[in-house]
Amino acid sequence: QVQLVESGGGLVQPGGSLRLSCASSATDFSSYSMGWYRQLPGKQRDLVAKIYNRDGHTMYEDFAKDRFIISRDDAKKMPYLQINNLKPEDTAVYYCRDLTNSVWGQGTQVTVSS
Repeated sequence: QVQLVESGGGLVQPGGSLRLSCASSATDFSSYSMGWYRQLPGKQRDLVAKIYNRDGHTMYEDFAKDRFIISRDDAKKMPYLQINNLKPEDTAVYYCRDLTNSVWGQGTQVTVSS
């Protein structure tokens, strides 16, 4: 069973940046497509972005196209989510997901507040 562990969340001021990381235990990580989701307080979990295996093609939800960057390092078995110009409305728990194996990480809290 693949396991995912997110890190990089925390408290950040508006306008700041964060890079979230997700460590995968998968032996063939490069074969798997990965995604980042977020769950705003009191809301359902929503997709932020995906990055596909092999060619690294990316896909973003509309709200994420300007300030979010998804990437991956197959050698380190890690997808990343860079979030720039953070806004209070970005406050959420951010989850990594192995899309190929349908596995979720435990989530990392991002709080944007002055």
